[in-house]
Amino acid sequence: MTTSKQSIDYQSLAKSIKLWGKELGFQQIGICDIDLSQDERYLNAWLEQGMHGEMDYMARHGQKRSRPEQLLPGTLTILSLRMDYLPENANFSQSLGKDDQAYIARYALGRDYHKLIRKKLQLLANKITLYTGEFGHRVFVDSAPVMERAIATRAGIGFTGKHSLLIHKEAGSWFFLGEIYTDLPLPIDKPVEEGCGSCTACMSICPTQAIVAPYVVDSRRCISYLTIELRGSIPEEFRSLMGNRIYGCDDCQLTCPWNRFSNLTTMDDFKPRNNFNETELVGLFNWTEEEFLKRTEGSPIRRIGYDCWMRNIAVALGNAKPTKQIQQVLKNKLEHKSELIREHVIWALANQEKTIAGNIDSSAKGFRQNLKLINTIEKMLPRDA
Repeated sequence: MTTSKQSIDYQSLAKSIKLWGKELGFQQIGICDIDLSQDERYLNAWLEQGMHGEMDYMARHGQKRSRPEQLLPGTLTILSLRMDYLPENANFSQSLGKDDQAYIARYALGRDYHKLIRKKLQLLANKITLYTGEFGHRVFVDSAPVMERAIATRAGIGFTGKHSLLIHKEAGSWFFLGEIYTDLPLPIDKPVEEGCGSCTACMSICPTQAIVAPYVVDSRRCISYLTIELRGSIPEEFRSLMGNRIYGCDDCQLTCPWNRFSNLTTMDDFKPRNNFNETELVGLFNWTEEEFLKRTEGSPIRRIGYDCWMRNIAVALGNAKPTKQIQQVLKNKLEHKSELIREHVIWALANQEKTIAGNIDSSAKGFRQNLKLINTIEKMLPRDA
């Protein structure tokens, strides 16, 4: 039943919203105000140093990212919602331990989360409307200039780790975030205390040393940026360090002690599709563009496009233990129409030759880093994994 806004008990409404959110599949809902002034200073400093690389959209919208009322006039409070995504059979050890097998970031193994979570956020907004009547709002899932981690931190969803990701002390960091901007004067939640202490495990394990200072990630060095956001040539200094990671990287999360408390997802949509959690590089490299589009339908992987997909796999093949099969599939692409693919194939073949010749240089470092990481995985995964 619609209630007069003057007579709304907002304390009671906030409790109801959190209950409704959990009924829709969210594990946690927090509420914050719109003061992101401190986070705005951090963002501006990061942008001024060029650490966003080619992600021009990070600076494109002026202050709308850090000033919610400019993005949606009338905004008073923001709902921040958490949804766990860690699948039961993620096969971390298997895919990192075999250099001829592809490693894909665990958030991308299943169905694209954007539409799924956005739909659930809108269902929650509809539920609120039944109680309050029409109210000003907009839902977001990584789809607009929104500082989701800053908002989640202020809303008490977790604290920002030194790897810049959000961490919940009882749920780790394997979760998605979504937001609803509202014009409702809801009571706000308190932030939680920072929990990293003196730990620097994520900084030490990063293959490319992208965490240049506590809480500061230079995207230009990050494997997730290099394999997903970057559309051109991957700098040679990072190629050998990428190992078999062809879409994103989870190393900083895998080594984080808080992730021993992670929860496995209850959503079938987040479970691995198309055997992406145990697929050989050679098979993926033989895909045509049509196969790529078909097999990545409904997957976040599709957004990088075929050329970048092949570019990433070529680098991973160059880092793999040399075999005649790998060298042949690389040679088959030497005359590919894409200059981007050809460039990385040439590098991969050259790197294979270096390894064959016994010149074990940085090409082996990435895989040794993998083995070092594998030794910590069993300690960091959920007890039920």
